[in-house]
Amino acid sequence: MEGPASNWLIVRDDSGFMLIDGGYPADRGLVLESIRGLGLEPADAKAMLITHGHVDHTGSAAYFSRTFGTPILCSPEELAHVQGKEKHQVTLGQVLVRAWRPRVFRWMLHVIKAKALQAEPATSAGAWTVGALRNLPGKPEAILLPGHTPGNVALLMPTAGAIAVGDTFVSGHPISRRSGPQMLHKMYHTDAAGALDSALSLGAEQATAQATLQAAEKATAQATVILPGHGPALHMPLAEALAALQT
Repeated sequence: MEGPASNWLIVRDDSGFMLIDGGYPADRGLVLESIRGLGLEPADAKAMLITHGHVDHTGSAAYFSRTFGTPILCSPEELAHVQGKEKHQVTLGQVLVRAWRPRVFRWMLHVIKAKALQAEPATSAGAWTVGALRNLPGKPEAILLPGHTPGNVALLMPTAGAIAVGDTFVSGHPISRRSGPQMLHKMYHTDAAGALDSALSLGAEQATAQATLQAAEKATAQATVILPGHGPALHMPLAEALAALQT
């Protein structure tokens, strides 16, 4: 689902449905509407998985946890960020020095209207396990890709041939003039060089940890639907999208 400035996903199979990410805080109504528009009830969500702890992805998490008891799950490496104990977010200063650019200024105004500054952390979030993920709709497999944030992940849904890449890379962004596979502006990353290295590691040859290597190999072989945190879905082999990141 493409929100006004960031995306969220609804993953459904015979076992039910879950969410991946939840937009900005002000997107909550749109998130609820998108679920009900598919004939589903928000209270029935099996979980909300968080690709990383930025406020444009966690905006509905605390509400779902408090209102429906929805489990909020993320990578162990990202848990402190999602719970609000750490902060790995673009700073106001980084934005202000670039606010003279019209696209950045318009994006900044949207962020304020989207209640990013009043975002509520998901204090009850927990860390997922491989077993827990396998029992969720779509049987997602997490691929740890640090750089955008320390515990940033992509989530592969093997049976759908789809991969949710969050902000590992995107297909568009309000401050970008480009469309198609691309890295976010460096100010959004905790480690910009590491973010690019991690994204390219989805090509498998650069992956180091065995579990990540196996998941990355599977993603490269199977994923032809790429679901980014910003911009439209991409229908292309993952390897082709990764090649575009270096141009």
